[in-house]
Amino acid sequence: MRNEPTLSDDEAQIAINAIRDQLRAEGKAAVIAVADPQGELLAFLRTDGAKRAPIPIAMNKAFTAARERRPTVEIGQKVRHPERGFDIAYYGDPRYVGWGGGVPVVHDGQVIGAVAVSGLPEEEDMRFAAHGVAAINKALNVRT
Repeated sequence: MRNEPTLSDDEAQIAINAIRDQLRAEGKAAVIAVADPQGELLAFLRTDGAKRAPIPIAMNKAFTAARERRPTVEIGQKVRHPERGFDIAYYGDPRYVGWGGGVPVVHDGQVIGAVAVSGLPEEEDMRFAAHGVAAINKALNVRT
């Protein structure tokens, strides 16, 4: 039997709260998704004022970052490469995306989940997702 480390619901909520608080401080709205290591949803928030279209995108960013164990922006850069780019459909699942804003959570060298933000410009989605990952890592480091 194999045990896979994963984010707890408390850790997922830490990311949601940290991102929500930072969004409020900056007067912005977005959609936040936190996934387990297989990309399945653990926690989700659409903040007041966020549009509906980013809902599946945030979930798909979290799915992609967890499954591929790397930030979604890296996947997007490879897909769009002028010479070596490829159709993202080759990943075999329509949930894979290449927009920035999905970031894996790595603890003790293992991906234990992912955090994603959607609804803002790509650079901001990436910044807010990284903020959520940092909040989780801070909490994990306090406990270990």
